[in-house]
Amino acid sequence: MTGKREARELGCYSPTALENPLLDLLSPPPFDLIGAEHVEPGIREHLVHTSAKLDVIELDQNPPSYDSTLGALELATERLETAMGIVEHLESTATTPALRDAYNAVLPDFTALFASIPLRPELFARLVAFSETDEAQALEPTRARFLEKKLAEFRREGARLNPTDKDRLRQLDRELAQLTSKFSQNVLDDTNAYELLVDDAGRLAGLPESALELAREAAIAAEKKGYRLTLHAPTVNAVLSYAEDRSLREALWRAYSTVATRGERDNRPLVRRIVELRREKARLLGFAHFADFVTDDRMAKTGAEAQKFVDDLTRRTEAAFAREKQELLDFRRGLEGPSAPELAPWDVGYYSEKLKRERYSFDDEALRPYFAFESVLGGAFRLAEQLFGVQIVPAEGVSVWHDSVRAFYLDDRKGVRLGLFYVDPYPRESKRPGAWMHGLVAAVPPAPNLAVFCANVMPPVGGKPSLLTHRDVETIFHEFGHLLHHCLSTVSVRSLAGTRVVQDFVELPSQIMENWCTEREGLNLFARHFETSAPIPDALLDRLRAARTFRAASQQMRQLGFAAVDLALHTSFEPERDGDPIAYGNRILQRYASAELPPDYGMLASFGHLFSHPVGYAAGYYSYKWAEVLDADAFDRFRREGMLNPAVGADFRDLLLSRGDSRDPMDLFVSFVGHRPQVDALLARQGLGTSAGSPG
Repeated sequence: MTGKREARELGCYSPTALENPLLDLLSPPPFDLIGAEHVEPGIREHLVHTSAKLDVIELDQNPPSYDSTLGALELATERLETAMGIVEHLESTATTPALRDAYNAVLPDFTALFASIPLRPELFARLVAFSETDEAQALEPTRARFLEKKLAEFRREGARLNPTDKDRLRQLDRELAQLTSKFSQNVLDDTNAYELLVDDAGRLAGLPESALELAREAAIAAEKKGYRLTLHAPTVNAVLSYAEDRSLREALWRAYSTVATRGERDNRPLVRRIVELRREKARLLGFAHFADFVTDDRMAKTGAEAQKFVDDLTRRTEAAFAREKQELLDFRRGLEGPSAPELAPWDVGYYSEKLKRERYSFDDEALRPYFAFESVLGGAFRLAEQLFGVQIVPAEGVSVWHDSVRAFYLDDRKGVRLGLFYVDPYPRESKRPGAWMHGLVAAVPPAPNLAVFCANVMPPVGGKPSLLTHRDVETIFHEFGHLLHHCLSTVSVRSLAGTRVVQDFVELPSQIMENWCTEREGLNLFARHFETSAPIPDALLDRLRAARTFRAASQQMRQLGFAAVDLALHTSFEPERDGDPIAYGNRILQRYASAELPPDYGMLASFGHLFSHPVGYAAGYYSYKWAEVLDADAFDRFRREGMLNPAVGADFRDLLLSRGDSRDPMDLFVSFVGHRPQVDALLARQGLGTSAGSPG
């Protein structure tokens, strides 16, 4: 680490902590000092001490109190969770073979310990005994909710199972942890293993200069000639949207849609086994299927209610979707003649981009010069400062895991430190694809929170800064919204703090941030031409806003398709009857697809949202659309009372962002909006009309 670091020592267990930063647990963590060699000894020592602390709770012969039961349980796992969170983060952003091996070695025992907590009969008995005391009846609301939720969690996770079934549940959780970790690693490795070298620049006709420069620099970095195309999002999106060479689009689309479907990195058997294990786990715990298990403590409450929501929104969207598909085919045939074939999947993005340019005189690439990454990031910061009363300043001298990562302090206007966070924006082979926010430490005030948000946007190329698409801009604001939700928490119980809310609510604070990316008031905070500093011209902004609803039904159906196949796999799929889950899923996805899917379509084999975590978004992908209904409705208040109105921002922070899971999420929503959510605002925003309805 360079420079002088302010540090808060959380304590240490043994003399070995002086040699192992995973035991020292300084804040901020010394990422540059943490190596693969620290993982096994560090995590295993934490496991021993956590288990010992759980034993102390069980063996306590004194009358149960909050501090000796729930409070002690919170403290027992805190250090282990923090240390493992750091390891998981590094394995996602700076992995090496040694780090991966070390992570895989400790993951089963880490998972087993947490899975075992609800299965400890003496611990459950202590919690039940406390719940019957006068102290429990008089708990303040946040602690009372924590007690209620913890007892429900223990029951849902197997506290009342017999010893044999508890042993089987432990085995299921251990295997799920191993398989989902292997799934994620296969996706990363197979993505990195692919390259398409192009010697003839003519084959890349149509690609924007930024994409060409990225391919040139990728070839140079790999010591290859010509242009090197990879499966990282900036390259794939550019090729599928702009490449005139249809065979090139097909090659990259097929490679991208068959990641992790063959050889030693074939995830298809893992998907089948993961689904089987989840089904067995749910039934063991008394649920009809995994979707009922997952939604039991969420806003939807049941898998059937989640399915009803997806089916209803699908029904409202299908007619517009059919029109959009026909319009795109007609457009192609208008260009190429009536005998032009049906659209293939690798044609959809290309002709969609052409149609959008013709209809709106709008090209996504025309906006890139106005969206330099540093300006976009600064705009997100300024929006938060103006609406939510915070200050964001660079954190100098803080250790990071890669030289492209930057750190920032988040303070309130009185200078009280609320959090430290990191921004990791660019793709690299040691980092998994996608975008995410990871809350490394969910602290109880006045301790600061620690978080990171990651993206994989176009890096600086050709002497120009990183220039983003509008969708990239929305992604940055989205993940920053998650980070604000994490860091602005004022909840006094760690397990209920920040983003530790039900999954069909957690996307509201992130998705609502995307709205400012198409409003003049929001864009004026950051959207300036990187060379001239000119704002986006009104005419271009008008075209952007007009194009916002372009093929909205197709985009919505794509998301609903993911939700539908997710719910089907975790409700009605039967391996003995339905066979291969990938083929089964593809039959469902076809209804929602804009073109005929080929037989080898294997998107589910790389669908990390569903299969890279024992639970993750499994049986919960509907949450994105569910929360989109919430965010459209909530943003209407900003639209009515002022896009940058600090009073409305203060309400959003105080009534929602800061509350974590300390109150029922529907109550939090109603406290800010004034009514239960309605789907009308979403449909109106998409240009799909309005209709009565609600997500719950």
